[in-house]
Amino acid sequence: MTTEPPSIRVAELRKSFQVPVREAGLGASIRSLVRRQTREVRAVDGVSFTIAPGEVVGFLGPNGAGKTTTLKMLSGLLHPGGGELSVLGHLPQRRERAFLRQITLVMGNRNQLQWDLPALDSFELQRAIYRLPAESFRQTRDTFIELLEVGDLVSKPVRNLSLGERMKMELIGALLHLPQVLFLDEPTIGLDVTMQRRIRSFIAEYNRQHGATVMLTSHYMADVEALCRRVIVIHHGQVLYDGALTGLVDRFAAYRQIGVAMAEPADLSGYGQVIAAEGGRITLRVPRAEAARITARILADLPIIDLTIEEPPIDDVIEQVFAG
Repeated sequence: MTTEPPSIRVAELRKSFQVPVREAGLGASIRSLVRRQTREVRAVDGVSFTIAPGEVVGFLGPNGAGKTTTLKMLSGLLHPGGGELSVLGHLPQRRERAFLRQITLVMGNRNQLQWDLPALDSFELQRAIYRLPAESFRQTRDTFIELLEVGDLVSKPVRNLSLGERMKMELIGALLHLPQVLFLDEPTIGLDVTMQRRIRSFIAEYNRQHGATVMLTSHYMADVEALCRRVIVIHHGQVLYDGALTGLVDRFAAYRQIGVAMAEPADLSGYGQVIAAEGGRITLRVPRAEAARITARILADLPIIDLTIEEPPIDDVIEQVFAG
């Protein structure tokens, strides 16, 4: 029995930058012209992981954690400062044609389409760059246009589109060559909830149809929960957690939430921290180890209509990881 090699392999990956440092004031500005002082910032500091073909992995961390730097090294835009990495068996920093034809990098705050041209013209440019056969290109293009419901928008200049509409066009343009590895850096940033949901559905469908490997960074936990079973949490350039999304809750959530629907008003502050009260329903935060005992007390002491025990929102769990 043969084991399929990983799509992405990273071992002790490192990247540092020299950042200028100077004090405020005119004197410091003049001195910096003669002798500039710098300090080393370790953006990525010994990161290791592997990702199997077809996996969709959330790559999480606060601003400055090293997420974008890692994706840029994996896509070949930056050379690593140390360690090893490979994508589909290629060294990304070599920027070989066979490698570039199989990957894509989408950054939610960057544009790759021609601003003053309709998206259709930019798509044609992508076809020429990747030398895509005309018939298969048109079939892929039209399928994506239908999935994202942008048939009435592709003939408009990109500058006339809304942010969400432009993001749809960016995704189509980035995937026309049917890459096998997708590096998605905040693809839904700034979009409304409806547009975020449409983008997520499109990414999930592309993964299902083409078996593509996806690395996704996002500050919207709804993106991660909808698309990713596995997450890698990075902070200060180092991996804090690598495993199942559900395991992240088990490992870092120190509390649970108990939702209680009451037959009549009552004070529940003696059972735990009241974090929400709406209508006849009260939500308590209790220590994880005490949840079963406190639940039994509430059921024995009070007239309860309904009671639920839930894990805390994943946003809260991630915040605890970073705080720790």
